[in-house]
Amino acid sequence: MRLILSAFLPEFGPLAGQAPAGWETATVGVGAVTAAAATARLLAERRPEAVLFLGTCGRYDTRLDHLECLWAGEAIATSVEEVRGAAYRPGIEATRWPATLPGPWPGHPVAVPPAITATAEGAALLATVAPAEHLELTGVFAACQQAGVPCGAALVVVNEVGPEAAFQWQANHAEGSRRLVAALVASGWFQGA
Repeated sequence: MRLILSAFLPEFGPLAGQAPAGWETATVGVGAVTAAAATARLLAERRPEAVLFLGTCGRYDTRLDHLECLWAGEAIATSVEEVRGAAYRPGIEATRWPATLPGPWPGHPVAVPPAITATAEGAALLATVAPAEHLELTGVFAACQQAGVPCGAALVVVNEVGPEAAFQWQANHAEGSRRLVAALVASGWFQGA
């Protein structure tokens, strides 16, 4: 059995009612800490062979297109304050987790701050780290890698990071999730994974 995870049910799109053969679905909640704890619990309970995370993300600039589907090549724990130089992490703390499942599209680094970035200035700073922002991915990847379970993530860009992000996300997340699942199915990824 392989496991498809998402922060909440609507991000499964059409898979919410029917997972592909050999796959099961589960939600992990919002935020990296909550997602890490839920993922660790699910890994212990279900013992999957692999994990795919599906989700929506915001873009920092025009390197990614609106409603573009991407494979998260690496999840990076960071914050505006770190990039600005006003905060730092101990050198021994892990802050980067690579995807360990190959995806159907080129991999992009994804920044995972502790909260949604709400300013244009913050978006510009985090754009120096990655082209996209997501909230759960470091928690999911860290839990999977601690358990030795291959993991990957397919995301869809549904908003610009900054002051209008919440409004744009609300308007676009359902359509984005439908498009993401359709693109994954069309790629044949589920049969090859």
